[in-house]
Amino acid sequence: MPDRLSALLQRFELRARVFHSGALCGIADFDGGTGIGHLHLVRRGPLGVTDPLGRHSVVSEPSVLFFPRAGAHRLDGGEREGADVVCASIDFGVGDENPLLRGLPALLNVPLAQLPGLDLAQQLLFSEAQASRCGHGAVVDRLTEVLVIQLLRHAMAHQLVDGGVMAGLADPRLAKAISALHADPARTWTLDAMAGLAGMSRARFAAHFTRTVGVPPGDYLTNWRLGLARTLLRKGLAVKQVAAEVGYASPGAFGRVFLQRLGSTPTQWQHSDAGAQP
Repeated sequence: MPDRLSALLQRFELRARVFHSGALCGIADFDGGTGIGHLHLVRRGPLGVTDPLGRHSVVSEPSVLFFPRAGAHRLDGGEREGADVVCASIDFGVGDENPLLRGLPALLNVPLAQLPGLDLAQQLLFSEAQASRCGHGAVVDRLTEVLVIQLLRHAMAHQLVDGGVMAGLADPRLAKAISALHADPARTWTLDAMAGLAGMSRARFAAHFTRTVGVPPGDYLTNWRLGLARTLLRKGLAVKQVAAEVGYASPGAFGRVFLQRLGSTPTQWQHSDAGAQP
């Protein structure tokens, strides 16, 4: 079976930044307008949680709380000892438009006991977060990124996704086609080629893909290419080079699709995004 996550993670930059470690006393509110998600690793509770939909819960056992998309939420560690929490921002590079995030719930709340094989990483993360050794900031950020990948695996394996590419990657037949699209976006893809990889007829593949992922195969491919294009434009690549790398025959053809879908030309988007960077 193809590695279903690697192409996604290689194409979009996953970045974690730990900004709090230790006791969390009282209430902490997190803004939903930042364009980034959050992860909270709870070492000791209880911790009250209000998710972006206004639902309240209490976390009592060691757990990881993952808010994949930007969304206002609240943590309440109580007024006495407080909960022991590591908090990090999670950025996938293109905000909520990253295909990884579509289909995930507003909050993934997973007890650490349900994430086998991660004991050592958890111990290292907690140890480094509380230390002041040289380079500990980079270590905890990278360990948090490992935890995010583990959560994505968990979400697929336990069918915690509702549509989007994660649901498609959880489907053994669709995963073959989607992984190939991700690995080689510049290829001249046809419905026949995609259906052949999935071992299905054209009509059956198109219907199953649309039902599972939420958009037709052609639209998904276009969205994927444009998402990659924005990542490359953000890195400063020339429009002509970006067009070729994401499968367009000419910069003009690329620019027309970009303008139609995103409301600006690639050059305009590149300049406006550069101006918005801190």
